[in-house]
Amino acid sequence: MSIQRRSILAAAAAAAALATGPVFAQGEDIVLGGSIPMTGVFAFAGIGINAGIQDYVKIVNDGGGIKGRKLRYVPEDTGYKVDASVAAFKKITSSNKVSLYYGDSTGFAKTINPELERSGQILMAGASFATEINNPQKYPHQFLVGPDYTEMMGILLKHIAKTKPGAKVAFVYSDSEFGRDPIDEGREAAKKLGLNVAVEIMTPPGSVDVSGEVIKLRRADPDFTIFHGYVLAPIPEFVTQAKKLGMKSQFMGTFWTMDNSMVMKMGEAAEGFMGVMPFRYYYDTEGKSPMLEKIRALHPNDYQSTAYMQGFLTAMLMTEAAKRTLDAGKPLDGKNLKAALNTIKNFDTGGIIGTPITIKGNSIPVGRIYKADTKQQKMLPASDWITLE
Repeated sequence: MSIQRRSILAAAAAAAALATGPVFAQGEDIVLGGSIPMTGVFAFAGIGINAGIQDYVKIVNDGGGIKGRKLRYVPEDTGYKVDASVAAFKKITSSNKVSLYYGDSTGFAKTINPELERSGQILMAGASFATEINNPQKYPHQFLVGPDYTEMMGILLKHIAKTKPGAKVAFVYSDSEFGRDPIDEGREAAKKLGLNVAVEIMTPPGSVDVSGEVIKLRRADPDFTIFHGYVLAPIPEFVTQAKKLGMKSQFMGTFWTMDNSMVMKMGEAAEGFMGVMPFRYYYDTEGKSPMLEKIRALHPNDYQSTAYMQGFLTAMLMTEAAKRTLDAGKPLDGKNLKAALNTIKNFDTGGIIGTPITIKGNSIPVGRIYKADTKQQKMLPASDWITLE
């Protein structure tokens, strides 16, 4: 073959590559590893999280990657077990140079933290919103993709104080680390806002007989009842029994209860149920939301859960941190990535969160109150976006 013919063929191949997809620079891939619960009790969320990360990675790579480098997502199923999550982390990091990582639980985030500090190579976020992790000194290479559980409680209480000053509030929570997380701080926040915590009720997690607890709730007669530390059960049973007893309390929940499909599983009890949500829902067409439009284009007839939105935004913020680190000419290690993440100010998420965000420490203390409309089978906005100082 002549030199001229080889040149023509090479040029044609390059043109074809440009026509079919992005061309990445010779720099190594930027790896986003993940301990993802695709099976087990948290699979309902893990499947959505995985899809959200995959979709954002595709959007990044279709756009040419991060500074010309491909973003590569390497997940492992954990079944939502800490030992399996640790094993997945070790497997992924032993065979890849990992810069970014998604963890499936608070337990994993706490267990793996010493390893993150020892290696110093990775920025991590995940499914946890635990208040303990919102501590840059103790968890310098981790962050929360949204408000921590105490901040979620604070957003709900701020809305309550504005809606009905001096209101009586009840806290109903599970006897678990998850459930107890925001209660002490929530009690103090309520006091500062001039609210009266009329009763605190703790139950075992999951499906349990709550008839005795409902009687306690009715006796306290709160204006608002906040549930925390549950996904679904026993909230529908609480609400159904309380309404049968004539209670007029406004029932509210936190993030893991607030997926649209989850709330609608409550049936009649869902009507008017409210809660805090850090992200917008898949179907929300309010204002300019180019990222939501991209998601709907990828899934035109398929509702994507709030767990999907959390995974999608996690990948977006990690990508932004990596881009800013490379723009500064610094290596992609945990310290530099976290420092870059904390330069995010008034950042537009493309409508995933309906207000610009600033990441000061380890959380994004922003949320909105949504209310269930069972006729439309949708969670609809009941407040403006609320940012805690």
